Amino acid sequence: MFFTRPDGERIRDLSRMRRFMPFISPRRNDSLVLYQTEIELDSAKAFLAEMNSRRPEDAQVTLFHLYLRSAALAIHERPGINRFVVGSRLWQRNHLAITFSAKQELLDGAPVVTVKRIFLEDESLEEMVDGILEILAARRKGQQNRSDKEMKLALEFPPFVVRASVWLLDRANHLNLLTKRMIEEDPLFTSLFVANLGSVGLGAGYHHLWEYGTCSMFGVIGGFGRRDDGVEVMNVNYSYDERIEDGMYAGIALERLKEKLENPEKLL
Repeated sequence: MFFTRPDGERIRDLSRMRRFMPFISPRRNDSLVLYQTEIELDSAKAFLAEMNSRRPEDAQVTLFHLYLRSAALAIHERPGINRFVVGSRLWQRNHLAITFSAKQELLDGAPVVTVKRIFLEDESLEEMVDGILEILAARRKGQQNRSDKEMKLALEFPPFVVRASVWLLDRANHLNLLTKRMIEEDPLFTSLFVANLGSVGLGAGYHHLWEYGTCSMFGVIGGFGRRDDGVEVMNVNYSYDERIEDGMYAGIALERLKEKLENPEKLL
């Protein structure tokens, strides 16, 4: 039990330095690397216009969908960034999950819901989009997942009880005692967490990584702008835990994501 996990396999063929890094930097934010990409949007927007001309008005594909598709394909191609450190050991995640936030209603001040979804390597772009739209429709109607219900229940207790419960869950995670069901719906047990600040007109910032859970990478999407040459672009900033892979490997993976979004025919 202590040497296996339901969400990953321990990686054993590592260099001494990579095996030692979790002891030098025991926290994710001790080994944080920041990376910025600038993505050109003209081809993606033309692709969306053509694709949406064949889809219903209430099921339109968005630039954010294309971003998620690009991220999923890039991570499947470069699985070294789909890893996490728990218990001072490095683990290869056995699935690809992306967590993102969305408004419960498309209104100012509406509450935000957090969505976690598994992205399969062999699903089509339209299957992915329809799956996301189905989840969002249910969440916006008030459907709660297990994580929502547990959080609501926990907040009924005094703060010291909540703090103790979170500490116990974190210790259980480090001892590989959490069950598959406990991990599946928890949004912080994910390959990538994405915040789309561009949807509310804000620029891209850098986000910390939570010490709880297994999220090793966070992406923040900013608003659109135009360069001096007139090309429309958006910035996406990343924070990632360098203990999972070296900076060059992760940088290549994130450039592959950018390349796919700039050449959206590769997303089919």
